[in-house]
Amino acid sequence: MFEQARFIEACKAAVGDGQKAIREVVLEAVADPAAIIADLGEPTQAGVFPMYQAADLTIINFVWAPYMTLLPHNHNMSAVIGIYGGREDNVFWRRLSDPDGPALEAAGADSLGVGQAATLGPDIIHSVANPIRKLTPAIHVYGGDFFNPPTPRAQWNHETLREEAWDMDNTRKVFRQADARYQAGLAAGAED
Repeated sequence: MFEQARFIEACKAAVGDGQKAIREVVLEAVADPAAIIADLGEPTQAGVFPMYQAADLTIINFVWAPYMTLLPHNHNMSAVIGIYGGREDNVFWRRLSDPDGPALEAAGADSLGVGQAATLGPDIIHSVANPIRKLTPAIHVYGGDFFNPPTPRAQWNHETLREEAWDMDNTRKVFRQADARYQAGLAAGAED
């Protein structure tokens, strides 16, 4: 049975054993999505909901709004993403060296459903989309301080694919805007 405090302790204990050990903890948790929802509550809004933050570990409950996308970005730390509701599509990107063209090109993709987890190395660049018309909650476990990374993170403009400094305030704004659209749809009688 999932309990937030026990999950955090399991992640803290596994962090020294590396990303594979964290993945096992996350997979065990998302194997029982009903237990996560019973403990954390049924997601009702999109957002970034921190669960734990330290220099070597950050755990976040991300809830993606329907049809929401997040621009390409890196973490500069390992990550394990476990889905406990909905679907999350990831596009993986590789850097290009042409100074006059786009800085990235698509290099692969993965679609995750309930009970699945993705393992991202510290150099991975990805963008995220929720392709369905309901909220998609996911537990993200990072091997470092996600909000205060020791190495500056980057994001890439959706349209130009040019590199920019990562901006957590912008990320939170994207989630707020996506949630506002979702809530307006609910108020107008759109299906969940």
